[in-house]
Amino acid sequence: MSFEVKYNQIFELVKEDIESIKSLMCENISVIQPLNDEILNILNSPSKYIRSVVAILYIKALELDVSSDVLNLLSAVELIHNASLIHDDVIDESAKRRDCKTLNSKFSSKLAVIAGDYILSIAMQKIGALEYSEITEMFAKTLEKMSKAEINQYFSKFKIPTLEQYIEKSRNKTAELFKSALLSSIIVLGIEDDYAKDFITNFGIAFQIRDDLLNLSESADSKPVHNDIESGIYTAPVIFSGNKDRAKDGIEKTCLLLNNYIEKAVKSVENIEDNKYKRALIKLSKSLSDE
Repeated sequence: MSFEVKYNQIFELVKEDIESIKSLMCENISVIQPLNDEILNILNSPSKYIRSVVAILYIKALELDVSSDVLNLLSAVELIHNASLIHDDVIDESAKRRDCKTLNSKFSSKLAVIAGDYILSIAMQKIGALEYSEITEMFAKTLEKMSKAEINQYFSKFKIPTLEQYIEKSRNKTAELFKSALLSSIIVLGIEDDYAKDFITNFGIAFQIRDDLLNLSESADSKPVHNDIESGIYTAPVIFSGNKDRAKDGIEKTCLLLNNYIEKAVKSVENIEDNKYKRALIKLSKSLSDE
């Protein structure tokens, strides 16, 4: 069974909460037309909402209710993610995203950057409205790490990084937003959980490794995908093969690396009492290696 099939099954467990998040994402968007409708189209386009899905599953696995504050917080997380995608499309000069024309191709890169910044501002207003200084500082740090990861990636193009550098980039570029989504939700609910950080960090890194493997396989299949290797962005397969032209030689070791982080994530939820949400977290984690 593929990742997509398993994910769709798991998604049903939190579908009602995700629908609420989708509505909250759009409620404060208000800019001049036609940009307003274009932003709403982006926010309403098909998406996995995986950061929110994982956070909600973890909360429910702890047998806690997902409060309105948590839903608002996770809507901000999804806004941050969408803003980062708009900025990525500018960097990559992408013409399409989720089968729709990107803002940079429809208007201009300049407007797309500003639109991404605008969405970020709405997200930070939502976070600030919760009045948790610890959470506001957490997301400010997350945005800093995400930005620095992109900057470092730009200046490291066409250079094969060390495995440690690659993992650090994966942690900052991807896992940090996963981590902030879950840990900030736990803060809002007023609980402490010693294992959440380990689980979500390992899950986030695994998610990025999976994405890098997909990028390589999709590029090889001549699908319309941004090709990291051609852009000088060398990920785990290139690191393990030692040569960008033999990246496929590094796939087996990359899969082992992926499974290592999946195993760490799964081990981190062993302490949670058995229930359908815990089982869903484990199933989702393990499915990251299914393709």
